[in-house]
Amino acid sequence: MESEVRSYRTGGQEVVLDLTRDAASFVDGRGDGLLHVFVPHATAGLAILETGAGSDDDLLAALGDLLPADDRWRHRHGSPGHGRSHVMPALVPPYCSVPVLDGHLALGTWQSICLVDLNVDNGQRDVRFSFLAG
Repeated sequence: MESEVRSYRTGGQEVVLDLTRDAASFVDGRGDGLLHVFVPHATAGLAILETGAGSDDDLLAALGDLLPADDRWRHRHGSPGHGRSHVMPALVPPYCSVPVLDGHLALGTWQSICLVDLNVDNGQRDVRFSFLAG
């Protein structure tokens, strides 16, 4: 298995960050196999969804409805509602896997691999890309 970690700045706001180009460049020329993407953080996740047509904003809005940024959370440090960021990975897991065929991601036409980060207190995220040859 080949693996590498890349770092991303997500800033001080909730974000859906498209990682598809980086994932594609990581698997380029590697043949058939499986790409596994993992975020080693307790407050971030990965989603495969359409971006650019509003779905990324819709995801953030839906997570805001499901996990409000208020004082209901028992995990209380950092910005208001920080505890929700620790619950989010149960809904948006910190991993995803994508088939790779002839060195290309086998995603659907409108699918993108995205980092989802609600934690406004941590603006730096690491993402591990791993390739398991087939």
